[in-house]
Amino acid sequence: MLSGAQAMVKCLEEEGIKTVFGYPGVAIAPFYDGLHDSEIEHVLVRGEQSAGHAASGMARISRRPAVCVTTSGPGATNLITALATAYADSIPIIAITGQVDSSLLGRDVFQEADITGATESFTKYRYLVNNVNDIPRIFKEAFYIANTGRKGPVLIDIPVDIQRAMMTKEFNYSDIEVRIRGYKPPSAGGNRQQMRKVVAAINKSKHPLICAGGGVILGNGEEQVTRFCEKNQIPLVHTMMGMGVMPKDHPLYFGMLGNNGKPYANKAVSKSDLLIIVGARVADRAVAKPKNLESKLKIIHIDIDTAEIGKNLGPTIPLVGDVRDIFSQLLKEDIHIDTTDWVKELEDIKHGTVDSRVFSSELVNPNLLVQTLSEKMDEDAIYVADVGQNQLWSADNYVMKKGRFLTTGGMGTMGYSVAAAIGAKMCAPDRQVVAVCGDGAFQMSMNELATARVNDVPLKVVIVRNRVLGLVREYQMNTYKSRYEGISLYDLPRYDRIAEAYDMEYLHIENNSEVEQQVEKFLSMKEPCLMVAEVDDENNVK
Repeated sequence: MLSGAQAMVKCLEEEGIKTVFGYPGVAIAPFYDGLHDSEIEHVLVRGEQSAGHAASGMARISRRPAVCVTTSGPGATNLITALATAYADSIPIIAITGQVDSSLLGRDVFQEADITGATESFTKYRYLVNNVNDIPRIFKEAFYIANTGRKGPVLIDIPVDIQRAMMTKEFNYSDIEVRIRGYKPPSAGGNRQQMRKVVAAINKSKHPLICAGGGVILGNGEEQVTRFCEKNQIPLVHTMMGMGVMPKDHPLYFGMLGNNGKPYANKAVSKSDLLIIVGARVADRAVAKPKNLESKLKIIHIDIDTAEIGKNLGPTIPLVGDVRDIFSQLLKEDIHIDTTDWVKELEDIKHGTVDSRVFSSELVNPNLLVQTLSEKMDEDAIYVADVGQNQLWSADNYVMKKGRFLTTGGMGTMGYSVAAAIGAKMCAPDRQVVAVCGDGAFQMSMNELATARVNDVPLKVVIVRNRVLGLVREYQMNTYKSRYEGISLYDLPRYDRIAEAYDMEYLHIENNSEVEQQVEKFLSMKEPCLMVAEVDDENNVK
């Protein structure tokens, strides 16, 4: 028979898990002892939050659940931000946390924390294991829940005595049938009656527009949505998490909408008569005043999560189902519309939009930096943007080819990019992976350079340096009449010495004339590299 810890490891092996990201402690030590006899690779992060972000990066590239592990108490609570980040962006993660002896629960003993209670708002489901024989069932359910319906993180909290206990039943993972009362995620196409309403609404429209969100990518529906747009000549805009649904050079692509998006994308929304929202909740950053839209145009909202439909924007026609299946069906429908004039109108608006922003000529133009990276990176490269001005410059200027654009949209967690890039690179070691962050975000996670270095991950990091918390500064300038407080990062750290400390190559860009040469050198390096680009602190995203 197996111990609980051995059963945990066996479950992960049965699920095909090759790598886990974690930080050990006494309350999870039996599990780590079980890992010692397994071929599963453990990656020691330098902070528990990064274990979750690294698992997120791996999950998003593999398109299946990834695993992070921490000990009890502060180890588990340090993971909460990463779980909240994954939950907001619907990323499937299995988080395993050690817990104090089950006989001591509720007594406030050393490193006890009610992590299942603390994460109720930030996980799709939570388990507190109280019987060693339940471990196989719980793990199988956890992976199923994380990767079905609207995907998301699932927490498994396991007391240390349950990990040590011996199972009294035979371990037979493959024969376990998942049956969860009340959990019935939609897996097929939408309701037939609703589908007919969708088709009828599209056929009546003169100015239809698709708004694609991250759910299209999570549901592997990019190809179907793009083909649907092409077949019916329907233009497309997207949320930040929907970047990559359609190539930016596609004639039906009209940009990212929202308060940090393209003006012509927002104009497309305001001029449309039918907005087809797919896999997006259309939160405040995408649509500032949803009531105004509801009164002006018809809205079709397609999502796999019933709870998301109508949460922020009341739909005329709701449709629940899997995006890939729904659009595969829609491709077979008799849709006959002429959008020639509509597409031409949007093209005129797009080409007539002038970027009036002024950037310093003495330092690096961040738009040029991202555009050059975009041009020089490999076709299937993975670009990981952090949070702040760097994220918005990246979303605005990066032209994805056949790769991926990763960022955190729902929670907006600074310090995400370095750890997520490690997870992405370990998942796809043959693909080029670049993390782009501001100097504020980088200082929240620069200790993870050690994780990359000791695990032979040739990480490439770009720091867009302006010595301030740039987006906060911009907000204080616009909202509080330039009364700046708490935003200065000064001249520390010395990034050349940081690179030296972690045995990395170092490059520095002072002005626009150096951008192309230094970016080419940066991308050609086989070793890990840190590249700092100096930008003016008064450069704004708007």
